[in-house]
Amino acid sequence: MRHKIFLILSFLLSYTISNAQLGGGNQVEWKISVKKVTDNVFEVVGEATPQKGWHVYSAFLPENTAVPTTITIQKADNIKVLGKVTETPEPTTVYDPSFKANLKWHNATAYFSQKVEVTAPGKATIAGHIEYMVCNDETCMPPDEEPFSFTVEVTKLTEQPTGENAIQEGENTQQQSVEESTVAQQEVAAAQVQDIKPADEKQESYWSIFILAFFAGFAALLTPCVFPMIPMTVSFFTKQSKTKAQGFRNATLYAISIILIYVILGTMVTAIFGAGALNAMSSNPIFNLFFFLLLIVFAISFLGAFEIVLPASWVNLADKNADKGGLLGIFFMAFTLALVSFSCTGPLVGTIIVEAARNGGMAPVIGMLGFSLALALPFAFFAAFPGYLNSLPKSGGWLNSVKVVLGFLELAFAFKFLSNADMALDLHILERETFLAIWIAVFGALALYLFGKIKLPHDSPMEHMPVSRLLLGITVAAFTIYMIPGLWGAPVKLISGFPPSSNYAESPMGVGRESTAATTSPAVLPEGMHQGPQGIPAFDDYYTALEYSKKVNKPLLLDFTGKTCVNCRKMEDNVWSDAEIKEMLTNQYILVSLYVDLRKDLPANEVYTSKETGKTIKNVGQKWADFQLTRFQIQGQPYYVLMSPDEVQLGQPRAFDLDVEEYKNWLKDGLTTFGK
Repeated sequence: MRHKIFLILSFLLSYTISNAQLGGGNQVEWKISVKKVTDNVFEVVGEATPQKGWHVYSAFLPENTAVPTTITIQKADNIKVLGKVTETPEPTTVYDPSFKANLKWHNATAYFSQKVEVTAPGKATIAGHIEYMVCNDETCMPPDEEPFSFTVEVTKLTEQPTGENAIQEGENTQQQSVEESTVAQQEVAAAQVQDIKPADEKQESYWSIFILAFFAGFAALLTPCVFPMIPMTVSFFTKQSKTKAQGFRNATLYAISIILIYVILGTMVTAIFGAGALNAMSSNPIFNLFFFLLLIVFAISFLGAFEIVLPASWVNLADKNADKGGLLGIFFMAFTLALVSFSCTGPLVGTIIVEAARNGGMAPVIGMLGFSLALALPFAFFAAFPGYLNSLPKSGGWLNSVKVVLGFLELAFAFKFLSNADMALDLHILERETFLAIWIAVFGALALYLFGKIKLPHDSPMEHMPVSRLLLGITVAAFTIYMIPGLWGAPVKLISGFPPSSNYAESPMGVGRESTAATTSPAVLPEGMHQGPQGIPAFDDYYTALEYSKKVNKPLLLDFTGKTCVNCRKMEDNVWSDAEIKEMLTNQYILVSLYVDLRKDLPANEVYTSKETGKTIKNVGQKWADFQLTRFQIQGQPYYVLMSPDEVQLGQPRAFDLDVEEYKNWLKDGLTTFGK
């Protein structure tokens, strides 16, 4: 791993030194030109050529993911932006598990174009910049800008099309203020896609959807709408068929028809909305709120408040066609089952499609394949071996209990979508503690239900508690108790990924827990310091941290990071969580986390021109990215530097490496060097 990191750093260093004027390396070469389209319409064209192994992002990405390539046209009275940015060729689409989204990028020459209309005769200046980000499979460069300015002359004006082909004024206004709108969309979106294996990850996500859907199909089998249909349907085929082989064949065709019906449903969903649109929807806060409400309705239905049923005319029509016999009759028998059982299967099918939408691509089709396969297999199996029908448990109140358990699970799952919407809008309504409290309440109520302490509308009287129900109740109760310490800062890794991260919480350290920063300051944190990752006190300004390190005579750990840097989070979760490392970072070092993707504007008197790149540094992220480049001749995150209060570097810097012992020894070596 050391050798790998050394090669990467050497590669970046050589490019930095020889091409500093390009912002830390010529990972992408830009050629910007302007061409005339009509008498007064021009097109700004940016030709981007990434170096081998690097890619530049598409102009169109799902919200709250990576930084797209944008063309910003400087406002002027005689300039009007027409439409949106276009790009050629078609970008490559790769699944990014950190965003749970399909991201698009170009790893070869790409062209980004923006049309501009000059609205008055005479000379006009078309100026602006192209903002972009380049990454490879190990690291990303901070967002960068490529400025341009062209002078054009217009002798006459050409009237623009009206009617259907007209470009709406509202869209023009939106595009003219593209800088403000893109900043709003990108505040939490500096893409870091290091250490990603796109094809493998996407394949893995499809398998996870298939397995989830398969178990959901199995759960659907154990509901009051489906389970009683198994012996009835199998008996029908075996009694109506002249031979055992014919009965097995008909039941198999019936099972295949079930699979076909649900796969067609998944295909229709994908075709209607589009694979990319499904994914974009899943990351949109409005649709997450819709999914939340949808699952709440499903949960209430499963709990017994009402039943979701399809129109009776649909069921009657399908049943009528089932009487025709032959292959068509068998298909409509399966279709009738799907319609009749909708009150039980509908919420599960809806949940699978919602979850599949988060993965995009063919996930809805794969989800429906897994669900229908579990639903259909028993019909074929019991038709082949009808003797086993006698081993099936009798229908009874336990079927409704299965349905109620699914209702509780739907209820818990719904709040994940509400959490997604809350974080996307940065409302801080459903923070980590609130989310955990809701889950503790939901699963606690489920445990009480399983123990028979809660009765719901369709429950049957229970004289004796089955052993299986008791064991499941104990398991749910244990899981509920397991989550409670999460309110006090426990990691609760079993549900990692469901609740918001510890940074999105009322207290990063947990409810009622004192900050470990007390060892740094007996009363309160020093000015400029806050609770950082893992509850470690941290500064976010280098110069403030430097002054404090001189005051307390402790070395600095410079942490060049990003808000959405995947490998930065991996280092914090897997390396900084080590007790000894956390102790050193809390008590023996001064941690300063410098986010290179913060889009907060610098005060006017702090805006400057970079000595390395010659570019204007306008926001906080650009400031720290330029600081990293200027001081260490390298860019890319995560990147860690140990430094004494008099700004002497203590040993070699480190990049991404999950070896805890190596990182621990590196910190100890820094302390030893500092003490000499």
